[in-house]
Amino acid sequence: MDKYDIIVEAEQQFAREVTLGVIVTRPLTVWHTIIPGFFIIDFLRRGSAIRQYTKHFMFPRNLAMDAAVAEMQAANKEPMDSDLADNIGIWLESLKLYSPDLVKAHVKLIAILTAHYLKLLQADGDTFYLLIEHAYQNPDNFKQFIETITPAENEVDHLVIEQLGGNQKVKEKIFAEQQQIAKRRQKILDKVF
Repeated sequence: MDKYDIIVEAEQQFAREVTLGVIVTRPLTVWHTIIPGFFIIDFLRRGSAIRQYTKHFMFPRNLAMDAAVAEMQAANKEPMDSDLADNIGIWLESLKLYSPDLVKAHVKLIAILTAHYLKLLQADGDTFYLLIEHAYQNPDNFKQFIETITPAENEVDHLVIEQLGGNQKVKEKIFAEQQQIAKRRQKILDKVF
């Protein structure tokens, strides 16, 4: 498996773990004991939630991976930046979440991810953890990446909440996702360094 596939698979796994972490923290309802077979319905719902979250989580990451590969191949960066904003705008419109500020926040997030993926693609290693270890060299450098990406992700989340009218359930869900992301990143940090 090449580095590109290792990174994409690791990010998809990360998204699945975040979703499962959010789902598992929700308490079982009374319906799980009253209705026979409700666990099957719940299982199907969970699978759908995992697929949907992974799809949305991966969209900007796929764009960042493409940008990192293009940068490695020394492609002209300027047209890619305008295409990037257009692609994000189209994606956000399809989700009924379009706003110029949200596009800008995604462009900023993707720039951070692109630099991260570029480091990983240029590092030696045949596993995701080895790529991180060789790309970042020490825990302080990886913590710095986490401290850079977290506010960018939080800004995207804030703008999504704003676009959805400040819905309390959405806020709670996004907060739970943010907590899971922080836990997963800490787990990676602890495992690698």
